Amino acid sequence: MNKKLFTLIISALMAALTCIATMIIHIPTPALGYIHFGDGMVLLSGILLGPVYGSLAAGIGSMLADVFSGYMGFAPATLIIKALAAFAGGSIYHLIMKHSFRKGERILGSILGGLGGGAIVVSGYYIFSAFILGMGPLAALVDIPFNLVQTAFGIIGATLLLPVMDKVPTIKERLNPRY
Repeated sequence: MNKKLFTLIISALMAALTCIATMIIHIPTPALGYIHFGDGMVLLSGILLGPVYGSLAAGIGSMLADVFSGYMGFAPATLIIKALAAFAGGSIYHLIMKHSFRKGERILGSILGGLGGGAIVVSGYYIFSAFILGMGPLAALVDIPFNLVQTAFGIIGATLLLPVMDKVPTIKERLNPRY
């Protein structure tokens, strides 16, 4: 199969999976958002597709979840924040994998990539809530613990899915790139 076509297909699939994982189970928080499992797909998008295509798939899928779930006011911020999170997560993962192909490093790459992406999610939504939504810097602090929990769920989910995805030959090649 043509490599560009395959990348386009996987990008669309990851955008759809990100949207579904975000919508299927979401727990509203006392703040304005909700906790969900979509951040695992955001991280996996960056890992599987690399920083550029992964950020597009993650941003679009997450934004669509906001639109379909009635959080339209968050959709533009979500597009940017989740795209940046996937870019960071994918970049960190691929930087680590550039130096090793062992499974331990792959898990370390997903955890560190998830932490990098999670830092963007936590700070991005804090800035959005505090300054764009007008909550103010102090009131927006209420979002941070919930975004940290969401980040943890995303890292755990992505790290648990990596060995499963490693069983698919075309995906395995993307998880263990030859630089």
